[in-house]
Amino acid sequence: MSILLFVLLCILFFLNVPIAVALGLSTIIIVLLTGSFELSTVPHRMFTTLDSFPLMAAPFFILAGKIMEHGGISDKIVEFASSLVGHLRGGLAHVSIVACMFFAALSGSAVATTAAVGGLLIPAMVKAGYNREFSASVQAAGGTTGVIIPPSVPMVLFAVSAGVSVSDLFIAGVVPGIFIGITLMVWVYIYSLKNEIRSTETFNLSKVWKSGLGSILALLMPIIILGGIYGGFFTPTEASVIAVVYGFLVGKFVYKKITWNVLRTIILETVIVLSTLSVIIASASIFGFYLTIERLPHELASVISELNLQPVVVMFVIIIFLLIVGMFIDEISAIIILTPILLPIATSIGIDPVHFGIIMIVNLTIGLLTPPVGLSLFVASKVGNVLPEKMIKPLMPFIIIMTIDVVILWLFPQLSVGVVKFFS
Repeated sequence: MSILLFVLLCILFFLNVPIAVALGLSTIIIVLLTGSFELSTVPHRMFTTLDSFPLMAAPFFILAGKIMEHGGISDKIVEFASSLVGHLRGGLAHVSIVACMFFAALSGSAVATTAAVGGLLIPAMVKAGYNREFSASVQAAGGTTGVIIPPSVPMVLFAVSAGVSVSDLFIAGVVPGIFIGITLMVWVYIYSLKNEIRSTETFNLSKVWKSGLGSILALLMPIIILGGIYGGFFTPTEASVIAVVYGFLVGKFVYKKITWNVLRTIILETVIVLSTLSVIIASASIFGFYLTIERLPHELASVISELNLQPVVVMFVIIIFLLIVGMFIDEISAIIILTPILLPIATSIGIDPVHFGIIMIVNLTIGLLTPPVGLSLFVASKVGNVLPEKMIKPLMPFIIIMTIDVVILWLFPQLSVGVVKFFS
């Protein structure tokens, strides 16, 4: 019946049924056929899943990201990033990636990061003579750091699904996020050499100091949030609320960008995103509950153990599988659906749950750059006023680099869980 469940799910996906509806409907059909549990369990399970203290961090980080996006903080971050790396060959492209890395430490969202930074830098890059398709592609790739560098909404969802510490995942994501950003910058430098792109700026320490002071309130936010979590002053959920309050105060009274109309837009956009996310999480909880009752994850782990496959082979298959899944299912849905299935397999071959969480999140993040559901791809194309299909070719090197990064992060757990152990 588990096979029939996945067949039904695939059919519904093929018919373009919304993911939340497909998850809930396919599970209810199977439950009616098998009688695995009472239908009255469905609404109760959906409610109790959403009634979770750690899960509350997700909506507040989404709200904080919207406040950062509309509160003028992105302008200051771009200015500071420009003073740091604008002098490098391919300067504005480097600024785009570094600004995304800074903004990622504030927003927790790839889409918010891509939109906020891209709205400033894609037009600036095009005006400076950069190829429009390349400019949008750089922004899309840089925006993916929004869900890798903490705080990160997908990390919160993985932690809740896997029963691991949100704080540990946040700590584990810092080095991988910076590492991925640097590897993207390496390709930008190579591209700039090949196309003879130079920078008209020079490094000026006084400019760094001045722009740094101008953006100090924006840069203090990740220090306060992550430092407070790691220092044990507050939980990740409490940190998400502090992020909202801090971002609002800075955007309203310091940068003076948040008016009542802007606040209305922020709340409306947050509610729309949160409503979609909540329905998906609630529906996926029923799907996962059925799989747990049928012991499918454990059965798969047992089968793999009996096959006596090398752990390297198992992880290689999982990585390829997640790359394919990321092309067709958005990251949040994939995490909620696949974590209960894949995590027992990973742990059965000796992979630390936190380490696997980082691998899974980075792996699925690549799907943000690929059609048909690549959100960063479509946001960057809209902001850059370029057709998505025109971005595929310039995006390919970034996709290849991030795939290599996934393998490196898998082979060198010191980059993720090693950092957690260092701070514990």
